[in-house]
Amino acid sequence: MTSPYPWPDGKRAALCVTFDMDAEAAVLAVDPAFARRPSVMSHQQYGPVTGIPRLLEMLAGLGLRASFFIPGFSAERHPGAVAAIAGAGHEICHHGYLHRPPGLIDAVTERSELERGLEALERLAGVRPTIFRAPWWETSIATFDLLLEYGFTCDSSLFDKDVPYRLGIGSSEIVEVPVSWALDDWEKYAFLPDPPTGSGVIESPARVHEMWWEEIEAYLEVGGCCVLTMHPFLSGRPSRVRALRRLLEKASALPDLWITTVGEVAAHCAGADVPLHPLSLPVVGTEPALPVPGS
Repeated sequence: MTSPYPWPDGKRAALCVTFDMDAEAAVLAVDPAFARRPSVMSHQQYGPVTGIPRLLEMLAGLGLRASFFIPGFSAERHPGAVAAIAGAGHEICHHGYLHRPPGLIDAVTERSELERGLEALERLAGVRPTIFRAPWWETSIATFDLLLEYGFTCDSSLFDKDVPYRLGIGSSEIVEVPVSWALDDWEKYAFLPDPPTGSGVIESPARVHEMWWEEIEAYLEVGGCCVLTMHPFLSGRPSRVRALRRLLEKASALPDLWITTVGEVAAHCAGADVPLHPLSLPVVGTEPALPVPGS
């Protein structure tokens, strides 16, 4: 059975293995005062210090190439981890500077975050990224114009489709590789008492394996692009890497599944016969708000 989406080489679906190396930036963006709390900082430092080496070893053993989204601040704090990622041949992508969500900051700060992130990754990884993921997947109305201005070709922050598509921005376009909170390890593993982090329930890695395998099977059924999003300070823990390895071993055995990077998916989409979908946002005036269901 062929896929309704024009995947290459007879593949029916795609799987992207991605990691957000947020490290301390994810917490400092909430409040810089956390820099004075060693326990909180060490929780975040686990990613580049311990999780990254373990994850790189796992990926090498499986022969898989992943996409790493790295805030510029995290790159500057942990240049050795960035060098190891780049040296292993993985894809380096932009993830802001201090992990500030573009949708929650002003336009001047958003531009500065983009520029500082680009400069840090170009200096430390030797690449100028063309793939972007907004911190917290929270874009602003200015984000896509900025991405085009700075030469980005792909974003991975929106949620509206199961497949990559050409996103129309005025008279131009960028490839969108959509994401899903169901495929993010944050809601499964993240926990800090202060700042309050995650769902407050730490899932068993076996349960996460089961959930994500169901997702992969479903994406294969509909011909979609399954984008796993993980954080090395979470998914780099021993039992979680073991569960992830089993998941990726099973996925690698599926002949109809294309396991590749976000950039390779975007490049394929840009050159394929894929419809253009304009960025569509509601126009909100001064009308009274609708009642909340059940109120």
